[in-house]
Amino acid sequence: MWAAGAQQPRRAGLALAAAAAAVLAVALAAWRRRRPPVREVLFFPSRPSCTEALLAEAAGLRTTARPCPCPLPRVDSSLSRLLRHLLSARRSLEICLFAFSSPQLGRAVQLLHRRGVRVRVVTDAQYMGLPGSQIGLLRHAGIQVRHDQEDGYMHHKFAVVDRRMLITGSLNWTTQAIQNNRENVLVVEDAEYVKPFLDEFERIWEEYNPINYRFFSKDDK
Repeated sequence: MWAAGAQQPRRAGLALAAAAAAVLAVALAAWRRRRPPVREVLFFPSRPSCTEALLAEAAGLRTTARPCPCPLPRVDSSLSRLLRHLLSARRSLEICLFAFSSPQLGRAVQLLHRRGVRVRVVTDAQYMGLPGSQIGLLRHAGIQVRHDQEDGYMHHKFAVVDRRMLITGSLNWTTQAIQNNRENVLVVEDAEYVKPFLDEFERIWEEYNPINYRFFSKDDK
C-alpha cells in the first residue's frame, strides 16, 4: 500500500513534465510560424570582430568573469551573423563545401555536434587534406564526413539548417575568404529553395558512400 502510494506523486510529476514539454513544443512551433522567415544577404570580407563571446555562450560557458583579451571589437559582423544562423540548428546540419579552414566556423560545427545536432559534411578530397583544414578535426570529433573521388572539384558551397534554412553563396569557409575576399552569402527560409539543395545533398551523400570508393584505378587491376 505504501509503495503504491509513493509512486503516485512520482507518476504525477512525470505526467506534469511531459505536459509541460508538449506545451513548450507547441509554443515554439507557434512562435516559428508567427515570426517572419529569415531572408538575409551577407557580404564579405567581414569587418574585424571578436566572436569568442558568441561561441562561449553557445557552449554554455560564462564570459562575464573573464572576457576575451583579444583587441578585436565586440561588434556585429557578417561572420558573427553567419555563426548565429549556424548555431540556431537544433536537429540537423548538412554542409557541402569545397574548402573549410575557418577555426570559428569549425568550432561552431563541433559545438552543434556535441549538443546532439546531426551533422553531415561533404567536401572536396583534394582540399580537405591541406594544412589548416578543419575536416580532420571534425572527423576526430565524430562528425560524419564524405568526399568525392572525381577528377573535377566538389565545388558546392552551401549548408542547410534543420531542413528549413538554406545558407549558400560564393563563400568558402576559409579565413582567407572571410577576411579578405569579396564574397556573398544568402540565408533564406523558403521550402521552394531549400528542397532542391537538400535533394542535391542527399544525392551526393549517397554517391560518396565509402563503399563506392575506388582505391585503385581500372588500369591497376
